[in-house]
Amino acid sequence: MKISAAGVAILPTMLSLVLLRRQAAVAAFTSSSSSSAASSSSVGVGVSSHRHALALFAPQTLSSPAKSYHSTSLAAEATTSGGGGRVSAAKMDADILKKTSSDTKSKNASTKQSSSPTKLDTNPPKGTRDFYPQDMRLRTWLFDQWRTVARTYGFAEYDSPVLESESLYTRKAGEEVTQQLYNFVDKGGRNVALRPEMTPSLARMVMSKKGGLPMPLKWYSIPQCWRYERMTRGRRREHFQWNMDIWGIAGVEAEAELLSAMVTFFDSVGLTSDDVGIKVNSRLVIGEVLTELGIPEEKFAATCVLVDKLEKVPIDAIQDDLEELGLSREVVEKLTSVLTNNSVEAMEKVLGKDSNAVGQLKELFTLCEAYGIQDWILFDASVVRGLAYYTGVVFEAFDRRGVLRAIAGGGRYDKLLETFGGDPTPAAGFGFGDAVIVELLKERNVLPSFESAGIDTVVYAMREELYPVAVQVASTLRSAGQSVDVILENKKPKWVFKHADRIKARHCCVIAPQEYENAEVAIKDMDSGEQVPVKIDDLSSWAAGAATSK
Repeated sequence: MKISAAGVAILPTMLSLVLLRRQAAVAAFTSSSSSSAASSSSVGVGVSSHRHALALFAPQTLSSPAKSYHSTSLAAEATTSGGGGRVSAAKMDADILKKTSSDTKSKNASTKQSSSPTKLDTNPPKGTRDFYPQDMRLRTWLFDQWRTVARTYGFAEYDSPVLESESLYTRKAGEEVTQQLYNFVDKGGRNVALRPEMTPSLARMVMSKKGGLPMPLKWYSIPQCWRYERMTRGRRREHFQWNMDIWGIAGVEAEAELLSAMVTFFDSVGLTSDDVGIKVNSRLVIGEVLTELGIPEEKFAATCVLVDKLEKVPIDAIQDDLEELGLSREVVEKLTSVLTNNSVEAMEKVLGKDSNAVGQLKELFTLCEAYGIQDWILFDASVVRGLAYYTGVVFEAFDRRGVLRAIAGGGRYDKLLETFGGDPTPAAGFGFGDAVIVELLKERNVLPSFESAGIDTVVYAMREELYPVAVQVASTLRSAGQSVDVILENKKPKWVFKHADRIKARHCCVIAPQEYENAEVAIKDMDSGEQVPVKIDDLSSWAAGAATSK
């Protein structure tokens, strides 16, 4: 299309008008947006203004005189003060750009702050432990000692869930365990708890078979147990516990077998009867004394729980509990005076020669002599154990120097199944925590070193192209029964030998170019420092010889 000379002349003016028209549209759009939250009449004006502004953005045709005039009028109206056109917010507030920038920076800073990660607390929950490799070697060693003893005595290993129904542990009020539970309501609305001990789980498992298990039953386990209790040396809120239990034997033969297993363990880890003793008593002793004092049988268990606390707190601290049971202070003082007897003969004078409790204890001590463990065993009438389900012989291993708390404990619990609605079944067992025994072994300086990772040979290729050979050598040695650590990255020989020494490896096998040309490797004895060449084809024979020299 041709444009006349007059049209060309006014073209710059028209372009300026278009530009002014669009600037006015922007101002109208901004102003109408800021007024959209006003009254309903203002909302209507705002909508109209938005439509007007959008229309102003539409391309204009220069060949239309009417539209050109209209553009000129709007531009003039928008740029004339008091002409009725809307004034942009930017023009009304000269600081709006500064304010907008400040708000943006503030929002960005807030977003950055909220998105920054919370610093991780690297400590495990209070009362619990991490087990680094060296700690795991110690734990594995201890568990192996326990398992070896249990298998030597013909016990079979079992396990159960760490999470149990809370009702399993709330048999009797007054037991410490009921106040020490890690308990909660799960997402299904069930009251559950982390197990504080293993015996109730064992009872549940036996009951679930409805008499289908052959008796006698000899089982052991090493569960992790949880109690929210005050922490002292050797006492944490979680611990592993060696349990050995015998079900189906009514006589003290079961207790004697369990005591012998305990002593066998102590002896296997380097402890003697000068280090550890085992106090023995019977709940029957307390029962006979309470009968003499006129205390009804249904209060025996609760009384035993309270008497057990007297070792830790003064009598005034449990006075209210005693009164609730109907026990006067005088009765308890008489009871505690009787329980200070430290020989079966002295107790026989109190209870008489016809006492069932005395007869039971005499039989047990005779069996202990037959086992050859009499030096470890002593009578102590004050030992009652804090769990209400014990019914007969009770025992407790202790540090003879008095530095540490009880090392292990157990006894007979013939009526435990009855508390769960089952039939009475004779049973006895013990629990043996990991934390206290480790402290005792450290105290006596008989705990082995666990610095060695148990690596027989470190295998190292001096050049990258020899790494496949190192892998083949490692596979050969592993097939021969060795524990082998392959250096997986390019390292200098000095680093490799230092690494082998740090993990206490016995040998370091180096694949070097010159030796490899002769189909050999160089093997260094890390203890003596001697280095010898070994044919690659003879590595299995070398490994067999190294095993016999351990």
